Amino acid sequence: MLDLSKANTSWENWKKYLGQALEFAEELGIPREKLQSYAMTAGSILADNVQPANPEQKVLKELWDVADSSEQEVIARLMTKLASRSR
Repeated sequence: MLDLSKANTSWENWKKYLGQALEFAEELGIPREKLQSYAMTAGSILADNVQPANPEQKVLKELWDVADSSEQEVIARLMTKLASRSR
């Protein structure tokens, strides 16, 4: 089970948490393209509703806020890629 308390801590824990979530989704058979779409939705929700817990998340939120939708897709894909390396 994913430990949600890890989501709001250090950048390293955040990446590891995302990696675990990605691994779980892949075990369920969710295709990478669909995961990236979910990452896009999650990015919007997080940017609008969650206070960044560390400086890296603050930068990520600021980038998200100034990005247009195609740039947000790139950020979501990059975060998915980063998470897959942080398992």
